[in-house]
Amino acid sequence: MQFHCGVLPLLLLLASGMQQAAAMCGYESCPATKANMINVHLVPHSHDDVGWLKTVDQYYYGAKNNIQHAGVQYILDSVVQELLKDSSRRFIQVETSFFFKWYQEQTEQVQRLVKKLVNEGRLEFTGGAWSMNDEAAVHYQSVIDQFSLGLKVLNDTFGACARPQIGWQIDPFGHSREMASIFAQMGFNGEFFARMDHKEKSKRLSDVAIEMIWQSSAALRDSDIFTGLLYRHYSAPPGFCFDIHCSDEPIIDSKSYDNNVQSRVNDFINYVKTMSTSFRATHIMVPMGDDFQYEDAEINFKNMDKLIKYVNERQVSGSKVNVFYSTPSCYLHELHQMMLTWPNKTEDFFPYSSDSHSYWTGYFTSRPTQKRFERDGNHLLQTVKQLSAFAKLTGEQQTADLDELRQVMGIMQHHDAITGTEKQAVARDYDRLLTDAIVDSQHNARDALRLLTNLTQGEFDSCLDQNISVCAFTQSSANNVVVTLFNPLAHSATQYVRVPVKDDYYLVTDEKGHEVPSELVPVAWQVLAIQHRANNTQHELVFKATVEKIANYYIRVLPAPKALLVEQSTRSRFERLHAIKQRLSQAQPADEPTAEEFTLVKLVFASKTGRLKTVEMNGVSENIEQTFAIYKGARGDNGASERRSSGAYIFRPDGDITLLADNVQYSVYEGERVKEVHQHFNEWISQVVRIYEGVNRVEFEWLIGPIPIDDDTGREIVTRFKSAIASNGVFYTDSNGREMIKRVRNQREYFEPDMSESVSGNYYPVTARIALEDQQKRIALLNDRAQGGASLDDGQLELMLHRRLLNDDAFGVGEALNEEQFGTGLIARGKVYLMLSDVDGKPSAAERIAQQEIHLPFWKFFSNSNTASAVKPQALPDFSDFPQSVNLLTLEPYSSDEILLRVENFLDESEGHIVSFNIRHIFDSLGGQEIRETTLDGNMALADMKRFKFHHDGSLPKTVEYFTSPFEPLAVNADDDSSRFSVTLNPMQIRTFIIKWQ
Repeated sequence: MQFHCGVLPLLLLLASGMQQAAAMCGYESCPATKANMINVHLVPHSHDDVGWLKTVDQYYYGAKNNIQHAGVQYILDSVVQELLKDSSRRFIQVETSFFFKWYQEQTEQVQRLVKKLVNEGRLEFTGGAWSMNDEAAVHYQSVIDQFSLGLKVLNDTFGACARPQIGWQIDPFGHSREMASIFAQMGFNGEFFARMDHKEKSKRLSDVAIEMIWQSSAALRDSDIFTGLLYRHYSAPPGFCFDIHCSDEPIIDSKSYDNNVQSRVNDFINYVKTMSTSFRATHIMVPMGDDFQYEDAEINFKNMDKLIKYVNERQVSGSKVNVFYSTPSCYLHELHQMMLTWPNKTEDFFPYSSDSHSYWTGYFTSRPTQKRFERDGNHLLQTVKQLSAFAKLTGEQQTADLDELRQVMGIMQHHDAITGTEKQAVARDYDRLLTDAIVDSQHNARDALRLLTNLTQGEFDSCLDQNISVCAFTQSSANNVVVTLFNPLAHSATQYVRVPVKDDYYLVTDEKGHEVPSELVPVAWQVLAIQHRANNTQHELVFKATVEKIANYYIRVLPAPKALLVEQSTRSRFERLHAIKQRLSQAQPADEPTAEEFTLVKLVFASKTGRLKTVEMNGVSENIEQTFAIYKGARGDNGASERRSSGAYIFRPDGDITLLADNVQYSVYEGERVKEVHQHFNEWISQVVRIYEGVNRVEFEWLIGPIPIDDDTGREIVTRFKSAIASNGVFYTDSNGREMIKRVRNQREYFEPDMSESVSGNYYPVTARIALEDQQKRIALLNDRAQGGASLDDGQLELMLHRRLLNDDAFGVGEALNEEQFGTGLIARGKVYLMLSDVDGKPSAAERIAQQEIHLPFWKFFSNSNTASAVKPQALPDFSDFPQSVNLLTLEPYSSDEILLRVENFLDESEGHIVSFNIRHIFDSLGGQEIRETTLDGNMALADMKRFKFHHDGSLPKTVEYFTSPFEPLAVNADDDSSRFSVTLNPMQIRTFIIKWQ
């Protein structure tokens, strides 16, 4: 990058200036304001998507500008040059991923200049995560991870002056309560965003309630956080975009005939006065930027300099408008000092509707296979992080491989990645990035497991095609195979493990050589028929495993017993297999039942239709019908909102839903521990309904696709569960996998919604769970990826599973959501779990435990070995002392001699209670020397947290107040008494610790 010659002398002042600058970051560096005036905080910014219409690298390097003109490296080059010219100028940087890539490419001199800007508060990081994440389809674990990553990079690079104070979520399509809670737990002072339902925005503007206090948790103390909606999206005021991407008039201040200073200043002052009527304070914040702006920042800053100069000159003649460069944190600091009162917010901002016919609820489900792939990435990331911490892998390549997966997972949280709202070519690039990172990170898992087990030469291969019941490692033979299971959760768990294998006779043993009962189950023929699927393995070997952290199971192929060979010649396949099911249950399709119905333990199916009829579970029986249904996508002119069609963003069905025909082809497969009904609904929708012995939930493994488009009609496929539960329009959905939020059909908090689109307007994001209940019974659906869900009638729940659409919805992506593979429509496969309970038995707590296992089941590694291997004794910490409601949320290498430990109480106040436990033995087993407690993200001492506290309407504030830690943060070392290592967790509380080891 080239600097103007006038900038170079600044290097001579850098050494002396840095010391002074260090004292000037934070609120001391904020611009001066004026009393009795409208103080206008101009905030220069560039919104830089980490992939959308172009890939991440294309956006960074400025490639493919025929698609969209954007080059992030040039934006940062140009902005830094312009900031160095004038100390009053400010700029905020949001995405750490783009910034860090740029910063690493700079010379040492440029890096020193950038540090000067940061230390003087002129370049301020806002948000600071690896990407600006979505808030509907993300899981809280991944959000915390990507903030931890981004904030740690900033802290390691610049120190405390770089720590963001504000959440800047200006582009996500709706906002979750859990995201606000995460900001509060990280010690952020507030958050700002730009999208709100058009009806709510209108009402809040008229009520002067566009800024509020958000009670971000029903369970956590001190969860209030200031939240504001930007007045006019995140763009500059109309007519005042000075960027090269815009055509607005520059400010002409010479003696030219075209001099327009007076008119431009008049227009701006009038805009500010109108805007100020919607705000309570005498301060307003005006963003100056938009998507990928400031590539030639000189044009932007030169015109903003003039705007500030000439608007402020009007003060001499009585103007009450004062304009200056500022940042969101400086703006919020001024509001905090004013001690005003603010309205309260308790729920969330879903679903988001931009107009009467555009509910942005389609992206809750868009690209379902990518949404599942992201979950797989997180699953492996938690596994590799824990293994790396246990084995203390600190090698340069090991650190690089782990960081690669961390960074790609941060990119996957972006609001145009996990949402499925990117172009198809970009989606493929996200898949490529995640695949490469997964493959590389498995080296860490292998290195760790070779140290932690006796299998010192084990391959520890992960089978990445198990979503289609294929494992390359067992494709030719599963003889002499060791399956190493890793449990990412804190508590010992018992789960059923499925391994794709050939049709053979298998013996499974544990580490002690004890036989583990197993059975062979056929893979559904619809899965075998998937194009390009190798069909060497047409069965899955199923066995039940119990794992604390790591356990090995040994698979051998045995000759078929002579008794089996005799039976093969004299008895039918079904009869002979039933006779030997204690050793091997390979049940085949049953003959057509003669009774009106048949029963599989706790499930009753109607024999004529093959459909689910009744569920008995947890001492409760309920008639539950489950089926698939189809919404047809509207077709029309996307130029007008009333004719807008479903697309990547919005869900807008055309007409009523179509339920699939009554009769379903089915087959029954009955084993000792697993029982399945294979259902065939049509040539592109099938399902396996499955129950396991001892597991109190029903598994529905669906397979959908290719969705037909022969009639030029797009389709959106849902699964529906219908019961007689009197839910009275009320249901519940999770917020990013954490707290549940009550939903009432056709209603919202604070405003009357526009229900012109009553179906899509009642859809909500379901990250992990959706439920409804009456006074006696409760049903809940748990899913394996983010989806859209609703309760459109009492007693009924539905989840959208797959979408294939032929029209763009005209919100920017410019493509129809028409995913294909192998030249035909995309096939998606996934699972939904049903739980039925008695309301009096605190069923939500059981659902949360199931939710944990569904989100992070055992990770399977495969190796060849002639003997069973064992985990090395005393190689792993013992988490068994954790109370049942405590989860190991994070355990990972933090630096070359530090480990981050994050624990949570995952039950809320209605499900659990305060728990206490001691972590001294964990500290010792990790070789701990000292431990300190931090904010949620791990990058600021909890004792140093001091965030703004704002006052609710109706209160009488007398002084400026702050939130600090409500308890004494943990800070102990190896010489301290064990009693000092006690940890207490309130319901829903998360605590984060850094353990230094030798």
